[in-house]
Amino acid sequence: MTSRAKTAIRANVPVLPTIEKIISKYKNQQKGLIPKISIQKMNAYLKEIADACSIDKHLTWYVARHTFATTVTLGNGVRLENVSAMMGHTNTKQTQHYAKVLDVNIMEDMEKLKSKFR
Repeated sequence: MTSRAKTAIRANVPVLPTIEKIISKYKNQQKGLIPKISIQKMNAYLKEIADACSIDKHLTWYVARHTFATTVTLGNGVRLENVSAMMGHTNTKQTQHYAKVLDVNIMEDMEKLKSKFR
């Protein structure tokens, strides 16, 4: 359970096994589940990860959040209402943006598939 920093709304946030390992690593070492770092520092870490993995994309906190919403959750069948709650949105309209991006990707992929059948 947590309170959202921006909206102060209480949220029950389930985590994946990888995140459970990270939380366990830092247990009782600081206030909160994991050490707090600035968005600027997070972006610097993401740049290091991109460089180490030869990812030719400018990774940022926003890109990571967007990827979680589209690829990790919506792309794996998690309902929009649940994604909205996990993202801390006050209503599903805010989450629709991510679903629209996903719809575009689906249409592009289907066009590629259609061309293979022609």
